[in-house]
Amino acid sequence: MKRRTFLFSSCAACTAFCMGIINPERLSADSTEEGYAPGHPATFFDYLPDGKVQCRLCPRSCVLGKNQSGICRVRYNIDGELVTYAYNNPCAVNIDPVEKKPLFHVLPGSKSFSISTAGCNFRCKYCQNWQLSQTSPFKTSNYKLTASDIVKAAKRNKCETIAYTYGEPVIFYEYMLEIASLAKDEGIKNVMHSNGFIQQKPLRFLSRYLSAVNIDLKGMNDSFHARMTSGKAKPVLDSLLLLKEEGVHIEITRLLIPDENDSTNELNATFGWIYTNLGKTTPLHISRFFPMYQLTRKSPTPISTLKKARDLALNSGLKYVYVGNYKQDDWENTYCHNCGKLLIKRNMYVIEANKMQDGNCPYCNTSIPGVWS
Repeated sequence: MKRRTFLFSSCAACTAFCMGIINPERLSADSTEEGYAPGHPATFFDYLPDGKVQCRLCPRSCVLGKNQSGICRVRYNIDGELVTYAYNNPCAVNIDPVEKKPLFHVLPGSKSFSISTAGCNFRCKYCQNWQLSQTSPFKTSNYKLTASDIVKAAKRNKCETIAYTYGEPVIFYEYMLEIASLAKDEGIKNVMHSNGFIQQKPLRFLSRYLSAVNIDLKGMNDSFHARMTSGKAKPVLDSLLLLKEEGVHIEITRLLIPDENDSTNELNATFGWIYTNLGKTTPLHISRFFPMYQLTRKSPTPISTLKKARDLALNSGLKYVYVGNYKQDDWENTYCHNCGKLLIKRNMYVIEANKMQDGNCPYCNTSIPGVWS
């Protein structure tokens, strides 16, 4: 593989260095033959005849011959064994407000130590982090950080959560799992922002360590996914059902792409599914699209579409509906679903007021879904 380094996440990197949160050692973007990022044994795969392996991490179930990689660009068949090259080598590291994940019902105003490696198991044409998600760890500039390094840095900087985010956490599963296990032992909660495209067995195991997730519910039908993501809808819905069963706090993000997934029928189907299967108090983040990556000729989501979607979601019975990527005075605030009183006032990622009391509304004592302590 050719040597190549992307220059991105510069602000995140500068923040990381200035705050002293990470080991400043960088891994060069060299090939494995030159000693870069030795492969780590992967989990969830089957041995096949003729030295092939079949990955069982995500629903693609890639069958790999010698030296072949999956669509994620991370998992390889090396001498008849499945190995991952997304391990101890994040390319994005930063401290964010937890609201940026977005998670509005998780420890409001707290800091989240946020990481990602390169790679993804989707091919979203509108990806906002395409420089890291649509490439491999061999082509990014990475930090050398073990799971222990991550947990120590999170503790040192008083981060109450570690977030697996930016790219797709599913593809750095082994790395995430090791961090999450250590973090839980240290009293740090684990949160994940994911496309939810993962098989049931690995997700159930990971759920033991997750306090909260935000899942991108990109579309409800396979025709949208075929055009825009190369994924499928049902595995994502199955992941949401499993996470609910396991007691993990769930929030949903729905990006509205003009003329792609923003029709009234599509939105009603999405909101109705959430209401029926996850519950009326599941927080929903409606997000505005901006031209990005391979969809630069599309216009941003009209404000009228955001309002329509918000109204449809509320009319469907959902109680916590937020709008992101657009500033509107009350579209980011949290109101009690029982008495309607203001509980949390937000200004973008800043908490201006938080009246919650031990996870309850102080006015009517109703329990508010989320992770509050």
